Amino acid sequence: MTQPHQTDNPLTWPLMSLLQQQPQGWKIHTLATALREKDLLGSLDDDPLQDLFKANFLIMNALFQLRELLLPQQWLSISSMQIELSSTADGPLPAIDDPLADYYLNWTHYNTDNHEIDKLLDHFWQRYQHHIDGSGNITGCYSVDARNADLASLDLEPDASSETIRRQWRRLALRWHPDRPNGDNDRFRQLCAAWQRLRQTA
Repeated sequence: MTQPHQTDNPLTWPLMSLLQQQPQGWKIHTLATALREKDLLGSLDDDPLQDLFKANFLIMNALFQLRELLLPQQWLSISSMQIELSSTADGPLPAIDDPLADYYLNWTHYNTDNHEIDKLLDHFWQRYQHHIDGSGNITGCYSVDARNADLASLDLEPDASSETIRRQWRRLALRWHPDRPNGDNDRFRQLCAAWQRLRQTA
């Protein structure tokens, strides 16, 4: 797919409609699901990693464009974990200096190589794990049995190498990511938790 022009993001107004109907409680993957259910977000690339990244990029780009359009009457709070539309009458505006906005409003990032996407996804999954368990850190002793159980949850043997674990994690995460067709949020969360424990003890 060619690089879209900045003013041609087709998701901007459908996202506005979704946010007006339900101002709170959105996450990137729930927005993606809602857009797919309306046939507004199809496949963007044959490579599953590129497809996932490009879908997220288009959604984030549209959200940051919307935030600029809605000011000063409304404020759109944007993170991968929480999307929330509110009136600016509810309180003072937060600082607008936002590196995430700078990234997603720059269309040159739409066509990013897989190595860079790997780094971005790894950073996202660290934040996701922190979000779902409040810490992202292993507590207590990580026993051999617990490690083997985590490896088994990734369909791996106890002697799997760090590189094998990483490749399998990425393959399963892409398969079960909630943004993907037939994704499963619960399975994805289990994989996140296992991967975070394994990567901290590699």
